[in-house]
Amino acid sequence: MNEPHSDDFVVVANRLPVDLETPADGSPPVWRRSPGGLVTAMETVLRSSGGAWVGWPGTPDVALEPFEEDGLSLYPVELSAQEVEEYYEGFSNDTLWPLYHDALIPPTFDRRWWRTYRDVNKRFAEAAARAAAPGATVWVHDYQLQLVPRMLRDLRPDLTIGFFLHIPFPPTELFLQLPWRTAIVDGLLGADLVGFHLPGGAQNFVYLANRLFGLPAPRGTSSGGTIDLGDRKVRVGAYPISIDSAHLRDRSREKAIRDRAAEIRRDLGDPEVMLLGVDRLDYTKGIDVRLEALHELFAEGTLDPEKVVMVQLATPSRERLTAYAQLRDQVEREVGRINGEFARLGSPVVHYLHSSVDRDELLAMYTGADVMLVTPLRDGMNLVAKEFIACHGDGSGSLVLSEFAGAAAELRRALLVNPHDLEGVKRAIVEAIEEDPAERMRRMKTMHAHVMEHDVARWSRTFLEDLQAASGARVGVSGS
Repeated sequence: MNEPHSDDFVVVANRLPVDLETPADGSPPVWRRSPGGLVTAMETVLRSSGGAWVGWPGTPDVALEPFEEDGLSLYPVELSAQEVEEYYEGFSNDTLWPLYHDALIPPTFDRRWWRTYRDVNKRFAEAAARAAAPGATVWVHDYQLQLVPRMLRDLRPDLTIGFFLHIPFPPTELFLQLPWRTAIVDGLLGADLVGFHLPGGAQNFVYLANRLFGLPAPRGTSSGGTIDLGDRKVRVGAYPISIDSAHLRDRSREKAIRDRAAEIRRDLGDPEVMLLGVDRLDYTKGIDVRLEALHELFAEGTLDPEKVVMVQLATPSRERLTAYAQLRDQVEREVGRINGEFARLGSPVVHYLHSSVDRDELLAMYTGADVMLVTPLRDGMNLVAKEFIACHGDGSGSLVLSEFAGAAAELRRALLVNPHDLEGVKRAIVEAIEEDPAERMRRMKTMHAHVMEHDVARWSRTFLEDLQAASGARVGVSGS
């Protein structure tokens, strides 16, 4: 394969937009689209603007040269099986992930994991430096690569560097528990612009940067600010991510999708109400909360299990980590309990899918559902909520949404709930089912209009425009 030329725009993320998979039948490896909201969002951006993508191909111990795939220039970063265990499963997902999600489970602070995380970040930075043309813009993504901006700036001071965090940034009291807190913040300060979903995350970061480095009081606004490092300035801001709204709206209106949505409802026994949950199987997502609420509503007789059916799609996630294996057992026990008590022969009340589904099937589920349940205990944004809304341009459907999802800041007409308040969750589910149709339509139409206007193109355009402005300010400072 020929190595792609260096590019003026480079995306750096933990995963490439395609995974290298080896079929079980021994046939040659094939490239398949990677899962996850980051890939979905950024692939749209990269295809519209052109450029390169640096990331891991999803299979350990595979060395690959840069290559072209479906019009994208891809720069694979090799990880050994041990590095996957220590950098990704360990430091990223057993240290940073729980810490950044309000320590819902205790984070593990392991010095060996940290050293591996640092070494892998260096490898990503070196790959990005090779991929970037002189003066290029490099956009680094997410919690796995928080050291890359500083490392990349040291390698290539000519670059314009942005960083965006796709998960929540924690309260300062939690972040300060991290033994490597100063190195993480210093890593992020290598960027010209550091972006978060919400103003709270941006404010937390500005405060921490100034506390840890003894910098002058920041100049800024309620949504971020500018951190003055002396030789240059770093801009910090809030940029709520979104989806390709028009594409989802248009696809949901296609006959094949609508026919499949009707078929799904028939397969469920033509219930009066179809509830839907779509999540990675993660302890942050509150799947257990909605199942417990549903169980109590059936047990109390508030909902009729012969009229109300729930579909819960739980995509497998990080199953080698103990907390995730325990969560799967807990969720599957609760599904079994509900069905054991309230199902009829051949008619489950909860249809539980522990698998991935293709995009068309997911769109059909969104389109066919009456009520979407999005109840995370903590979530950076939650694009599922926006995807459901995009598929209901006719004003049908109701969204029950946790106030601790980033999306709640925008989707104020959803039925907002505190997922720690089980009675409140139950009331919201009942309200979603029994709400006056005219009021339901007003809610959904308002949210649909917002999601259509604030799409992923607007998100990326706003971030990149601010990044260029921040870079211009940096050049001015360094040249003065």
